[in-house]
Amino acid sequence: MVGEDGGVYLRAVERMQIGPEHWGIQEVIQALEQASSLSFSRGAMDAVARCVRFLEAQMAVGGGKPVYGVNTGFGDLAYQSIPEDHLAQLQKNILLSHACGVGDPVPEQVVRTMLLLKLKALVQGHSGVRQVTLDRLLDWLRADCLPRVPSQGSLGASGDLAPLAPLVLPLIGQGELRHGGGYLPASTVLKAQGWEPLTLGPKEGLALINGTQLMLAYGVQSVLRIARVAAWADALAAWSLEAWHGRSEPFHPAIHRVRGHEGARVSAAQVRAWLAGSEQQQEPRIQVQDPYSFRCVPQVHGASRDAWKHAEGTLEREINAVTDNPLIFPEEGLILSGGNFHGQPLALVFDYLALAVHEWGSISERRTFKLLSGRQGLPPFLVAEPGLNSGWMIPQYTAASLVSQSKQLCTPASADTIDSSNGQEDHVSMGANGALKLWRILDNVEQVLAIEALTAAQACDLRGTRGMAPSLLKLQSSLRERVPHASQDVYLHPLLIAGRDWMFYGAGNALRQEIESSPEFRLTAHGLD
Repeated sequence: MVGEDGGVYLRAVERMQIGPEHWGIQEVIQALEQASSLSFSRGAMDAVARCVRFLEAQMAVGGGKPVYGVNTGFGDLAYQSIPEDHLAQLQKNILLSHACGVGDPVPEQVVRTMLLLKLKALVQGHSGVRQVTLDRLLDWLRADCLPRVPSQGSLGASGDLAPLAPLVLPLIGQGELRHGGGYLPASTVLKAQGWEPLTLGPKEGLALINGTQLMLAYGVQSVLRIARVAAWADALAAWSLEAWHGRSEPFHPAIHRVRGHEGARVSAAQVRAWLAGSEQQQEPRIQVQDPYSFRCVPQVHGASRDAWKHAEGTLEREINAVTDNPLIFPEEGLILSGGNFHGQPLALVFDYLALAVHEWGSISERRTFKLLSGRQGLPPFLVAEPGLNSGWMIPQYTAASLVSQSKQLCTPASADTIDSSNGQEDHVSMGANGALKLWRILDNVEQVLAIEALTAAQACDLRGTRGMAPSLLKLQSSLRERVPHASQDVYLHPLLIAGRDWMFYGAGNALRQEIESSPEFRLTAHGLD
């Protein structure tokens, strides 16, 4: 379900523990909702203790045998042996040296998700991180005491090193933590909370900053935003079709049954549900067919829905994965170096999702363009006295600009790579850049969809709302409580922002209210119920 703050949540309220059990995206969201009362499962702590004991025993009897990142340097410095009396300093140094990210801070909800997903990976007992260290990270999550994490600097290959280092840097009293409404030096917050800085054990620093948790956290939170975009895109297609006086035959289930794509079937069903009871749909039409931006909605929206479903499977596998290096297998008596930190599976999915999300915005802008064309009995630019008034001409410019920027952002990040660590890390995924691009495209698409909503509402006002589909009329009335009809030119920027917030954020959530109040239709796919 979609909550009051725009988030997507489970209806279940059962208490959750962090352990090795399989989690889907819904379980991640439920755990975040219950963050203040989260704990570790007994099985997880047993696995953690078993792994630490095995690692310590191996180091005690190893006779100086090199174990990457435990008694060696990092990256291309792996050939450097580190004496035993410097091992604690080695783990501290990796946090300090790798905390070199830049750029805008990662959004707080993404940081919360990073902490949770990092704990989820570490408690599976293959990383060598002690319970005392995990307890401290969980303390932060429970208290909503969040590190400040710069968003840029990861190559998405040796994990998200540059963002994960500041995520855990406060463990040793460095970096920043949010406390009392602002960010303060970690040392100040630790003292205020009664938390002593930790001395990291063998491999802990490396395990903490290896992994894909920045990418993955952005991916999880992006999927929740995509759920709202998908739902709104179908509602808006119906709204604009009603305003355009378009034809409903393209949404007939027989058409989509013979092609067989599930996303198209769902999208068509959603549009039909929004149009249910429309008297305007019973009126004769002059046109035999509508433009593609109306007629091919199920095919375009549905393809994006199918991409979203595919991406969820990859993200859910990563939620349950162990992605640091080296990995410890106490039962087999093994410590193995590998590449589970490499972000390629996520990088490809983010590029795929970027295209899918962009297409919802691209076809939305085309519907907006058509509604302004002065056809189908509507005045040019949806305003009285065109010429004196420009009406909704320029919001379409804004939508077009955002769509074009999204096209540019759809250039695949995963097609790029660059040498790092003196050539030791010679193929990187750029998955973090892909995740950041996807987030930016979602920002663009949400605003583009909001412009379509405002345009469709304006057109429906001018055509007349009598006989509109009841569900669409409720949306129309709800929007008009936040954004008035514009009979002449007005300052439009605040209206565009208000429309976006009404749809996606804050107290509006008109779509959720309509879904829950109208039994004749349901959202049937991917996280919305």
